Amino acid sequence: MTIHRALVFSVLMSAIPAVCAGPALAQACTRRGVDVACDDGRRGILSGDAIIWTDGSRSSLTSPNPGVIIGNKSSVIVGPGVFVGKGNGVVPMDNPSAPNKARCAVLDGVSYCY
Repeated sequence: MTIHRALVFSVLMSAIPAVCAGPALAQACTRRGVDVACDDGRRGILSGDAIIWTDGSRSSLTSPNPGVIIGNKSSVIVGPGVFVGKGNGVVPMDNPSAPNKARCAVLDGVSYCY
């Protein structure tokens, strides 16, 4: 009987994350001219290949640091003082786990994740 309880408990514990999984992190956005509005309430302006949000952050089509490859972005936290580049071209690296980066904006079927 104890083995049966343990088996049932382990099956239930493994099923809970599947049931409690949240929605996808992508946010559907619509565009009117250069104005962008997302279904989570964020608003911004489309500027070239980037969306500039009202808080000053940006979401781009391309990585600002193409030489830096991060595999599992959700498990990486980049703190202040992390820079990429050489010599005069050094820029601070964006934190891929930041709230504005964790939710990719999808505009016209294209993800703005950088």
